[in-house]
Amino acid sequence: MRLLNFNELQTVLGGRGRTTIYRDVAAGRIPAPIKIGGRLYWREDEVETFVEEMASAQG
Repeated sequence: MRLLNFNELQTVLGGRGRTTIYRDVAAGRIPAPIKIGGRLYWREDEVETFVEEMASAQG
């Protein structure tokens, strides 16, 4: 299991803004992060699944 930091998550999501990402997390559209120490990380496999679902819903 690989963890993504916020900057890596932004890259995977195509440069999406910080506020938009946190709104999507709060609404349940993006998987919730894991807090380790004072930092947040996202599981890469969960993010990949999310991106694939969004891509298939688009077209």
